[in-house]
Amino acid sequence: MLHALRRIRLSRAEWALIGVTAIWGATFLIVHVSLEYTGPWFFVGMRFLAAGLISALVFHRVLRGMRWRELAAGSAIGVTIYLGYGLQTVGLETIDSSTSAFITALYVPLVPLLQWAVFRKAPTKMALVGIALAFGGLILLADPGSVGLNWGTGETLTLVSTLPIAAEIVLIGLFAGRVDVARVTVVQLLVAGILAFLTMPVVGESAPAFSWVWLAAAIALGGASCLIQLTMNWAQRTVSPTRATIIYAGEPVWAGIIGRLAGDRLPPIALLGAALIVAGSLVSELRPRRGAQGADDDPADRAPQAEPQGAR
Repeated sequence: MLHALRRIRLSRAEWALIGVTAIWGATFLIVHVSLEYTGPWFFVGMRFLAAGLISALVFHRVLRGMRWRELAAGSAIGVTIYLGYGLQTVGLETIDSSTSAFITALYVPLVPLLQWAVFRKAPTKMALVGIALAFGGLILLADPGSVGLNWGTGETLTLVSTLPIAAEIVLIGLFAGRVDVARVTVVQLLVAGILAFLTMPVVGESAPAFSWVWLAAAIALGGASCLIQLTMNWAQRTVSPTRATIIYAGEPVWAGIIGRLAGDRLPPIALLGAALIVAGSLVSELRPRRGAQGADDDPADRAPQAEPQGAR
């Protein structure tokens, strides 16, 4: 076992994904509090519009060279962000967080299936083992004993949201290395925010009364979303969608750690789930040895290689 652990080496990109996953885990409490002051689509719109504007200010110099490929890639990813975050947030109005987490965990096994369909390459055996461990850990972390699946609109919307959540991860892997990271990040965040605002009149949601709570939360989450999406776009140039998904599965683990620091106590079954997620992340990094040369990575679990700069 110790010998196997010595073979685990995390790249800078993987460490970066672990970092933004920790930030991701810290956002849940902010969203939960904000929904007491605003409707879901308005808040999703404010969050991603703020993120898009922040990223546009930071990367304004590179936006002049925007290409149609980057507009298309950013728009496609933005649609998945809008649908994933939007539907999940609407679902949280009528179901509790445990039920939402239980259903949302289904995106974990969806990613390798979508990656297989898009890239025509099956994930490695160790990656599949890691996916299984992470999925099982998420189910335990959601505390299935407290989940009430009296199926209704909230459960249905949350279930549907798992598909765009998985599609976002796969699309980022598909476009990684073929587009400018900063330009695509700006486009996808603005598209997600604008689409959320356009949804408000369709579903009959009105703008809330002004509150410093939702404004401060939107700006704070906007900055976090900018950092998270930028890092995802950069890191998945070398990290496969399957591997990235296992890292992202650690989001509720970080949320639990932050909650513990705030005074919450996780039940034993949740601690077991967190351990399984960490184990899944470690196991997926293992590679079987090939002859005397050691453990070479299986290309099936690699993200697409970046194009030469001259091909842009």
